[in-house]
Amino acid sequence: MASVLTLENVNVEGRTVIVRVDINSPMAPGSNLFLDDTRIKAIVPTLNRLSKAKVVLLAHQSRPGKDDFTTTLGHSRELGRILGRPIKWVEDLAGDRAMSAIEALEDGDILMLNNVRMYDEEVKTKGNFEAMAETQMVQKLASVADLYVYDAFACAHRATPSGVGFTNLIPCVAGELMANEIRKLDLALERPARPCIAVLGGVKVDDSIAVAENMLRNEICDEVWVTGGVANLMLELAGHDIGLVNHDFLVGELGKQWYPTVEKAKSLLTDFKDNIRLPVDVAANIEDNRVDLSLDQLPVSAPIFDLGIQSVRNLSMAIKKAGTVHLNGPAGVFELPDFALGTIEMLNACAESDAYVVVGGGHTATLIMKRNLASKMGHVSTGGGACLDYISGRSLPAVASLEASARAFSMETEFSIHNE
Repeated sequence: MASVLTLENVNVEGRTVIVRVDINSPMAPGSNLFLDDTRIKAIVPTLNRLSKAKVVLLAHQSRPGKDDFTTTLGHSRELGRILGRPIKWVEDLAGDRAMSAIEALEDGDILMLNNVRMYDEEVKTKGNFEAMAETQMVQKLASVADLYVYDAFACAHRATPSGVGFTNLIPCVAGELMANEIRKLDLALERPARPCIAVLGGVKVDDSIAVAENMLRNEICDEVWVTGGVANLMLELAGHDIGLVNHDFLVGELGKQWYPTVEKAKSLLTDFKDNIRLPVDVAANIEDNRVDLSLDQLPVSAPIFDLGIQSVRNLSMAIKKAGTVHLNGPAGVFELPDFALGTIEMLNACAESDAYVVVGGGHTATLIMKRNLASKMGHVSTGGGACLDYISGRSLPAVASLEASARAFSMETEFSIHNE
């Protein structure tokens, strides 16, 4: 596991604790009613561990310019409903009202501050941990707090003042959700049961190629099975003409990342030809109908929207025989019923498999929740981009911050850090 401290390592009773959470939630247009409170419920274990502390919550909702960019007042009320007690809220972040509200807290109180992205320092500050620490927001909050808890894994790949600014100012530890993400992902990356396969799809092709490179070159997985846009790219680079409409779509999606992604993918196909499993057939959307085509029937002038039936069968069998499965991205355009077959059968196979299945966030995780399959998976990550970055071997700013803070404060005896 990453070398971070957790709530198990600290004494929080009577302390003032800042907790960065990700409770960014889908909201109904106009009414701002919550359509899904999963992320709000996910922070409850951390709050339970902080039941004897004075808790100050930092959170965001959407981003400037979006229709659902709003205050966190509704989030405080929803959290209060879930916990069964009032949650204090202030329309301020680091001004006099926020400082007064924090000073008035008693042990066991929870105060939620306003949407951090409503303040320029959060969205405009760039640079290293030191630059983040110099913001007025961080300076003022750190001055009234004893401890910082990071529990927003879905934001862990972003460097912002609220996420990494406290690194060297006060001890920083991982919350329950964050620690669980690191623990579960590390289990599948460092000690995977064999055979270990990665099933990579969706339209974030450059990210998936980075994941494939990390897993194959570092011998984390034995095979990579490609679906979705990743499969289309690999098929083309393997010599199959996927048709101009599919080629152009990939070029448009990748933009400036087209050439570096292609070069990296070509290298993988050369070095790991026997470890990369390509589809043997595809399903095209021809005049709004699903038409399954073998590879020798390509090119096709219509968009490829799913794996073909035989490829779906092959993938399902591989998943059921695996010891560990890393699953990221849908197998096709699952939003259209005729092209949901690959994605649904892939998820069903994961649910039926004895493998330890780790699911990246994003659309795949949402679909798993809707189909009530989460309990049958080893781990469903709460982070899309953060999870992809982590399993591709990239450093996450939030994890790097926690590691740096652990080195700086591990011997801070007056704070009662327990090195267990």
